[in-house]
Formats: sequence, C-alpha cells, structure tokens
Amino acid sequence: MTGEDVIDEQVITATFNSQLAVGALMIGICVLLHGFGLFGLQRALFAETMKERIENLRPFSIRGAAATTLIVFALLFLHFVEIWLFAFLYDFLQALPNFQEALYFSTISFATIGYSDASIADEWRMVAALEGILGVILLGWSTAFFVRVLGKLEGGGSRSDA
Repeated sequence: MTGEDVIDEQVITATFNSQLAVGALMIGICVLLHGFGLFGLQRALFAETMKERIENLRPFSIRGAAATTLIVFALLFLHFVEIWLFAFLYDFLQALPNFQEALYFSTISFATIGYSDASIADEWRMVAALEGILGVILLGWSTAFFVRVLGKLEGGGSRSDA
C-alpha cells in the first residue's frame, strides 16, 4: 500500500455535478470577496480625508512609492485570502495529502502555473480547473484596478468618478 492509496481511501467522493456546485460556490464567495475588497480599497484611497493627500502625491516621490507599495500589498493580501480559501477547501475534502500541499496546489492553480508536481484527487479536479479560471479573472481585475489607481495618482484619470 503506497501513500497515494491511503489518500485515495480518505478522499470525500463527489459527482461531477457536486464538483460544479462546490466550484460555483467558491467562485461566488471569491468574486464577492474580491469585489468588496477592491471597493473598500478604493473607498479608503479616495475618501474625502485622503483625496487632498492623493491629489498632492507625486508618483515618483518616496510617499508615492510607499502608497503604490501599500496598494500592491493590499491586492496581494486579497489574492492570498482567496488562495487560502481554496486550500482550506481542498484540505477539508482531503483532496490532497496535507494542508501544506493543498496551499501549494491552490497557489499554482490560482496563478495558472499548473506545475505537474502536485496533483489533486480525481474526484475534485473540476474544482481545481474552476479555480484556475477564477484566478485569471481576479488577477486581471486586480491589474485593471491597479492601473486605474496609478492613473489617478499620476493625475491621468478623472477624479470625479472615484
């Protein structure tokens, strides 16, 4: 009996429809989380109390670089939360040997790197595929948000729509 055989005996089995349902639920949770996260970040950045500071911020100053760095960390934090949610799911379903493996697998799936050195139980492959699709969309959404914020910081965007 190999270690892989032991894992297969413990995996919570799923039909294709239940995989789609779990994947759709995770997509819904992550899209809402991401949307509210970006909305909150935008509100924090462009609130009336911050507006004057941001309007006077020079993008290539120390303060401008610090603001940009904080925005990057906030976006990364949002993605890390989403990745960890999938990792907790994989660990709960026992689709991977342990949480460390689940977190690694979730990270490479979300980022659509997809190394072949980690594989999920066959019963939950569709959820992993949906995580990859979601990752592409959410990373693109964050990129668009980041470009828009940088445009505002550089004075290139309309401040009335913030």
